[in-house]
Amino acid sequence: MAFWRLSSGDATGFKFLFSIASLYALMVAIAYCVLHMKHISPLPFDAPLDRFSEVRAVEHIRVLAEEIDGRQEGRPGLREAATYIKSQLEMVKERAGPNLRVEVEETQVDGSFSMMFLGHSISLGYRNHTNILMRISSMHSLDTDASVLMNAHFDSPVNSPGAGDCASCVASLLEVARLVVDSGWAPPQPIIFLFNGAEELFMLGSHGFMTQHKLKDTIGAFVNVEASGTGGIDLVCQSGPGSWPSNVYSQAATHPMAQSSAQDVFPVIPGDTDYRMFAEDYGDIPGLDIIFLRGGYYYHTSFDTVDRILPGSMQARGENLISILKAFTSSSKLKVASERKSLDMDANRDMVERAVFFDYLTLFMVYYPRRVAMVLHNIPAALFFFAPIFLYMRDPGIHPLLSIFWAFSKGVIQHTAGILLGVIFPVLFSVIRLFFAYPMSWFAHLYLAFLMFIPCSFFGLLLPRTISDRVSPCHGVSSKKIMKVETSDEARFWGAFGLYAFVTSAYFFAGLNGGFMTFVICISMLLGWIAFCLSVKSYGHDSIKSPMFYVIALVPCLLYSVYFSGILALLLIEKTGMMGAVPPPYGFYLADVAVAAVTGIVTGLCVGPIIPICGRWLAKASILKFLLHFTVVMLAVSSQLFPYSKDAPKRVILQHTFFSAGGNEITGSSYDLAVIDSNSMEFVFKHAPEVAEKLHAGPSFSLGNAEVSPQEAWLALFPISCVVTTNGRFPAKANKILERYSQLPHLKTDKPPTTFDNGTRRVHLELSLGSLEEIWVSVLNVTGPLSRWSFADGKPPAPELPSGGPPSYILRLSGNSSEKWIFWLEANKEEELRVDLAVLDQRVDEETRHLKSLFPGWSDVIAYSSFLSTYSF
Repeated sequence: MAFWRLSSGDATGFKFLFSIASLYALMVAIAYCVLHMKHISPLPFDAPLDRFSEVRAVEHIRVLAEEIDGRQEGRPGLREAATYIKSQLEMVKERAGPNLRVEVEETQVDGSFSMMFLGHSISLGYRNHTNILMRISSMHSLDTDASVLMNAHFDSPVNSPGAGDCASCVASLLEVARLVVDSGWAPPQPIIFLFNGAEELFMLGSHGFMTQHKLKDTIGAFVNVEASGTGGIDLVCQSGPGSWPSNVYSQAATHPMAQSSAQDVFPVIPGDTDYRMFAEDYGDIPGLDIIFLRGGYYYHTSFDTVDRILPGSMQARGENLISILKAFTSSSKLKVASERKSLDMDANRDMVERAVFFDYLTLFMVYYPRRVAMVLHNIPAALFFFAPIFLYMRDPGIHPLLSIFWAFSKGVIQHTAGILLGVIFPVLFSVIRLFFAYPMSWFAHLYLAFLMFIPCSFFGLLLPRTISDRVSPCHGVSSKKIMKVETSDEARFWGAFGLYAFVTSAYFFAGLNGGFMTFVICISMLLGWIAFCLSVKSYGHDSIKSPMFYVIALVPCLLYSVYFSGILALLLIEKTGMMGAVPPPYGFYLADVAVAAVTGIVTGLCVGPIIPICGRWLAKASILKFLLHFTVVMLAVSSQLFPYSKDAPKRVILQHTFFSAGGNEITGSSYDLAVIDSNSMEFVFKHAPEVAEKLHAGPSFSLGNAEVSPQEAWLALFPISCVVTTNGRFPAKANKILERYSQLPHLKTDKPPTTFDNGTRRVHLELSLGSLEEIWVSVLNVTGPLSRWSFADGKPPAPELPSGGPPSYILRLSGNSSEKWIFWLEANKEEELRVDLAVLDQRVDEETRHLKSLFPGWSDVIAYSSFLSTYSF
């Protein structure tokens, strides 16, 4: 459709559309710079010693992630990392002035406990994990004084150098510890820096500290530093118990990055951090969980290298940490455990009450207690119900009160329909696209997801207005009177306002803390409405200037909406590469539908507030056709783009499985291959024919006729194995395995069983891990009438209940593999106990290394060996 053939109204609409698009493009650019820390200047290596230097911190990352070869449990690099960290702390200690007392210690922790993770109950036993601790205090402090804990873990996941997760965390604390000492600052209360060596194995290092260390009850507050990427926004994802920690953060943070809505979302995300051990499971310590969010493409992959750290991120984190640390140590509310239990909660409501808080583009924080939110977040709903009465009283007799209420209700329905259609259309187009394109073609091209789904979402937002205008043409509104309330901008405005008001109230009464976003929208819409009404008096209702004044008044709110939505959308897109592979046919659509739906939601959040006023110029048939055409073009472009790259790798799990009958007898071997996103193994083999040839998959390979790995084959990964659902089994050789290992893992009775008077029998067992050198974890699945065992205070976890089978109990063991595990199991029936054993060894044979090398550069292959055996007692 040629521009010059448009009617004057359509031409004006397109000019307005492109003006609005330009404004949003500018806001997107600003949000992008903030999310990537472009506004932060890193300080150089020779920066003043009383300032945090990103370059000095990055040097620690380089040593931990490059010079040390792997910091995984079971590998020598973990010990090297501990030695490096301790040596750096000792150097800091030597520089301490006479006003400071600095203590450095290294401890080995062991224990056992049960926990829930990803909906599964498991028990964990561990030994000889290393924690390194530094305590800095004034010369006058006592060992019993309330202290502030700063925690980071120095171990990394299998196959990853762990620059972001979590060498960046360790480096941050090393530089903060140095700054504290070199600045000459004597902290009012002691500071404890804890570097724990076993977080990736389900928070074992922090569990060991919280259950065994003599200083555990002196901790009055903590800051847990984590990473789910390689930089960018360093978000406070969890805060509590109570609102005191978030209040301290809001007042102290130099570059605040915190949103209470994160606490609504984090519990449903598959994962956990050491925060859980300090604030929930083994303590009630008030604290913060601060996590890098950008760079999720590289999280837990071999691409998590020091060159991926986003410049400015470490600087912003470091400046925040030192400010927060000073605020916590100066607070009168810093209490030891015994003092917290005896607090008068009426006088210290912030120790138990939640709060609402959010940052505005890292510039400042808005914070208010939940009791204030109870009033604020319900004011918009009250205004919505009062507005019809006000309009009726303003112009009595023009329209009956009920007709005004009905017009407002229609406005709510129309805006709700627009928001829903704004989600439905992207989902619909995402499904249509998959008929001619690969899933996740936007994965390596972030912009593509927005260019595909935002226009059709905008189409959905405008469609109800377009239909309404055709069914009941609007005749305009006088600047003084409402000519026709049912179809006026005023009714549409208050309808949209009412929807956001109801959502705000619903958030509050649901016990959530994220209603601030829609609350801010409501307040901004009121300001925009005032600006619009004033502009109508000056320029008239038909002037394009009037809606521009409305939009301009909303710009601060819209900019924040773009920033908030950017965090949500980018986090989701980057994490789709590891969200798990659901079996076909649904798994084929899952990632695209999820991204399309979220893009529709954030479009409604960012664009929805302008629709009631601007829709009069935008809801044109020509504009709707343009949006559809643009969407179709972007869908066609997406079909030509490849989903992955080195900057957005596909994750593949390659497990070389060995089956033994006990002792050194190998009964079989296989390669178990799995993907954990929507593109199946068929996609991998199509684009990596060398891999298919090596595995004898053939060009006609399909999931339908492939041998599927049984779930028990992935026992070594349990419970992470729940995301490994799309997989296949391929033959492998095992004839040289005994040349590499003199002894294989083996479970046997340690001494004769014991039978008690009540009929219970106790089986005494000995687990030898053989000559395996780089063991990550050993997992036992005990099936049968288990009543007690020697782990976790004798209490087995809640059983797994496979369909049609007996209950089974999962135990994960980690720690020094040269020692044997001696333990017992008790059965309350005569039936035998079956024990399935899986041992994950990070070393692979030459043939597996060669197979791994055949995968293309756009993939990240996690390769390891798993030794499976089964026993009955």
